[in-house]
Amino acid sequence: MVNYLWVFIGGGLGSICRYGLSSWTASLKIPFPLGTFLANVLASLLLGFLLGLGTRHYLPTPLRFLLITGFCGGFSTFSTFSSETYQLITQGPPLMALWNVLLNVLICLVAVYFGVRVSEGV
Repeated sequence: MVNYLWVFIGGGLGSICRYGLSSWTASLKIPFPLGTFLANVLASLLLGFLLGLGTRHYLPTPLRFLLITGFCGGFSTFSTFSSETYQLITQGPPLMALWNVLLNVLICLVAVYFGVRVSEGV
């Protein structure tokens, strides 16, 4: 039952960070969902780092639930990404929607890879 508490705390902290990042990037008035993109890339980088770290060093279970499941899960957001892509398809230039999908998928995969690689030095 205590693992649920760790996920709850981490998810709340991740969501607050995502909200802050999205609020800041919205003030930049860029016609691209930059806040969600950055949150997904940063969460992917952190997730890769933590997964890589966990394969070589002991990462306590509470820390896994707090950071991997909770924080990364609350900070990144597939549902918002999907909603923003839909809005770009229906209301904006469809090419921007395609860029949103391609950049999120490719850059986030690269971020996980780099996170794992960075963890190898720890």
